[in-house]
Amino acid sequence: MALLTIGAFARAVRLTPKALRLYDEVGLLHPAAVDPESGYRLYAPDQVEQARLIAALRRIGMPLAEIRTVCGLRPAAAAEAVDAYWRRVSADTAARGRLVTLLVDVLSEGSTTMSDPPPALGIRHAARCDTGALRDSNEDAAYAGERLLAVADGMRGPGGAAASAAAIAALRPLELADVPAAQLLTLLAGAVADADRAVREAAEAEHRPVTTLTALLRSGSQLALVHIGDTRAYLLRGGELSPLTRDHTYVQSLVDQGRLDPAGAAAHPQRALLARALGAGGAHVEADLALRTAVEGDRYLLCSDGLSSVVDRAALHSALAAGDEPDRVVARLVELAHAAGGPDNIACVVADVVAA
Repeated sequence: MALLTIGAFARAVRLTPKALRLYDEVGLLHPAAVDPESGYRLYAPDQVEQARLIAALRRIGMPLAEIRTVCGLRPAAAAEAVDAYWRRVSADTAARGRLVTLLVDVLSEGSTTMSDPPPALGIRHAARCDTGALRDSNEDAAYAGERLLAVADGMRGPGGAAASAAAIAALRPLELADVPAAQLLTLLAGAVADADRAVREAAEAEHRPVTTLTALLRSGSQLALVHIGDTRAYLLRGGELSPLTRDHTYVQSLVDQGRLDPAGAAAHPQRALLARALGAGGAHVEADLALRTAVEGDRYLLCSDGLSSVVDRAALHSALAAGDEPDRVVARLVELAHAAGGPDNIACVVADVVAA
C-alpha cells in the first residue's frame, strides 16, 4: 500500500499540512512513517477516515483533548460522546444568548435615556417557612434582604433540607454586592452555578439531593430574576397579579405541548416531578434568567409549591392586595395553606417596592 506525502494526504482529507503536524505533535494522528532522510511525514490511505473525523470534530469546536478521547471509542460510544458534547455547547450557547439579549437591552436603555435619574427605591420585606400540617420535616428555605429575595424547595428525603439551604447560602453573599444594573444578570448567573456545585457536592453514593430555586437580585430599580424548578415568583402591580415564572415540571411540559390542559395538570399524579433542578443530572444547570424594572408600589411574592399548589390565584391575589404589611401578609398566606390542608412545607417571601 503506497504511502501519501503530507501534502497529498492534506488535500485528500481537506486539512492543511500545518494542522496535520499539530495533530502529530499532540498525539491525535501520527504519520504512518517518517522519511529518515528528508524527515517528511508519510500517511497511509487507511488513515483518511480518522483524519476526516478529527477535522469534523474540530469544525464543531471540540477541544483537542476531547477529540483524543472520542477517537479512542467505538463508533456507538463515540456518537454518544459527540451528542453529549453538543448538548453542553447548545445549553451554554442558549444561556449566553439570553444574557447577551438582556444585557444589550439594559445597555441600550442606558445609552439613550437622558431624562432625570429614576427615584431611589427601597424594599420592605418579610419571609417565612412553615413545616405544614402533614410533614414532620422542613426542606424549604427562604431569605429576604434589601437586595436579595429567594426561596428554595429541597427534594423530600435525606439531603433535601441541606440542598435548599446550600442554594440559599450560595446566593446570600450577593446581598453585599452593590453592582451596576448591567452586571446583575452575570452576577446572578455565576451565583446560581455556584449553588448548583454546592448542591452536587452534598450528594452521597446512594442519594443525590436536588432543590428548586427562585430569586430576585436588585440594583436600584432593576431586578434580575433567576428561576429553576417549581418554586414561583408573582408580581402584584396596579391591582393585577401576574406570574413571573413558569414551572419546570414534567406536567407543565405536557401542557406546553398541548397534551394536557391546565385543569388536568392540577390533578395529575406526577405534577411535582421536576424537569429541571439544582443538583440534577447534566454538567450544567439550565436556569431561566430575566431582567425587570421595579416600580414604586410593586409587591412581589416568591413561594414554594406548598403554597401555590393548594391556594388558588384568586386567594393569593386577595391576600396580597389587602394592603397589610409584608409580615402580616406572609402570616396570612401560611394560614391559607394550612386551611387548604397544608400537605407540604410552605415557604414564602413578600416584598414591597417603596420610595427610599
